[in-house]
Amino acid sequence: MSHKRRQDLLIPLLTVISDAVAIEASFLFSYWLRFFSILTHYIPISYGLPPLEAYITSSLVVIPVWCWLFHTRNLYLPRRSTSFSDDFFVIVRLVVLGMLVVMAGAFFYRSFSYSRIVFWILGLSAVVFISTGRFIVMKFEQLWYARGNDLKRVIVVGTSSVAGKIFHSLVAHRSLGYEVLGYCSAQGDTEHSMEHIPYLGTIASVPDLINTNNIGLILIAFNETEHSLLHNLVNDCQGLNVEMMMVPDILELMTSQVQIKHIEGIPFLGIKSPTLSTWNFIVKRGFDVLFASLILLLASPIIILIAILIKLNSKGPIFYLQERIGLDGNVFKVMKFRSMRTDAEQSSGPVWSQKDDPRTTKLGRFLRRFSLDEIPQLLNVMKGDMSVVGPRPERPHFVEKFKKQVPRYLERHRVKTGMTGWAQVNGLRGNASIAERTKYDIYYIEHWSLVFDLKIILKTIHAVLFGDDAY
Repeated sequence: MSHKRRQDLLIPLLTVISDAVAIEASFLFSYWLRFFSILTHYIPISYGLPPLEAYITSSLVVIPVWCWLFHTRNLYLPRRSTSFSDDFFVIVRLVVLGMLVVMAGAFFYRSFSYSRIVFWILGLSAVVFISTGRFIVMKFEQLWYARGNDLKRVIVVGTSSVAGKIFHSLVAHRSLGYEVLGYCSAQGDTEHSMEHIPYLGTIASVPDLINTNNIGLILIAFNETEHSLLHNLVNDCQGLNVEMMMVPDILELMTSQVQIKHIEGIPFLGIKSPTLSTWNFIVKRGFDVLFASLILLLASPIIILIAILIKLNSKGPIFYLQERIGLDGNVFKVMKFRSMRTDAEQSSGPVWSQKDDPRTTKLGRFLRRFSLDEIPQLLNVMKGDMSVVGPRPERPHFVEKFKKQVPRYLERHRVKTGMTGWAQVNGLRGNASIAERTKYDIYYIEHWSLVFDLKIILKTIHAVLFGDDAY
């Protein structure tokens, strides 16, 4: 087995073992909880105690079936996404599907009657146990790669701005499992070389680099003028066991999924689709109201405590109202806990907040660090001005400025703005590039789903607790 194959074996193997152990543990836990825990006092056992061996035998059949279901959704590929939320919702769907398989099998297996309550417990516990096991494997995977084990060697081909960003991102996040050696350019000289990034040669030297440096992945980020070189690059690498991926620069203009529709036999290329359908709007609005109501109820003691502390900490109102632009360009007043002095913009006018902002109060710095100042925006959500997830709302002054500078910036207003968004959970907060934020916002708009919202909420919780870019 080659080195490239061996380095992709450990993590998938650990994941399969983790899933198998978790499924077996779910069966044993469900059996114990139903027949030997305090639950029996509330739901008495009516038909006697079933043999444990029957459930263990069933689990030995279910484990390979469920693992096969996970395999069909590519959950055992090497170098999975290191974001736990990416796997979580897939696991939930597959466990539901797996439970249908289990119940169908129990229906046709007449020689033994399984407890329906055990089935319910099994479904819930399987999600918890499998997710916990995968989370542990994911953390081990990150640590394993961070220490330099089984890294996949990478070279970047191209000199676009995206190429530089790819290099620095992978170097900064070694836990992703990549070792980036440098870049190759289209030019024969180094005139267009990227600063602080090792230059490995021209595109013509890529095949030799693959063989001599055991390269496992080629990341291509061409400029518009270099696209004609792609065909030659692919041909030159024929027969070489290397993975190739390309960042299409068409994302600069269009982030939607390209679709072809036929009208009376004439093919049309769809480059812009409508936003939420009526049904999706109802689903999203219903989720917003339910989520905001629940969090406001649970967080009410914290809200009261913060209000008291703001009053004691500095002079001025508890809440801060500021005009923002929302859906269809309509102006609304966003509500926050006041974290700055009341005269913060008296002399400067509208400016962005910055790290260690001198206008921020002591309490305000703490509130901003953990995004507690934004809790009152749940009232904006209840009112219908905002959504829980969506592009972050901007002030009219900056909207007028950015719409002239950033392509497709006003596309952000096709949906309600949100308390958190896809751009924010990908690190684009504070003084991050507005152009980059806009690309992420448009991607979110054109790929919305309720599961996508839940994924962003989970990522937001992680970013609030462990991130350091909130200010």
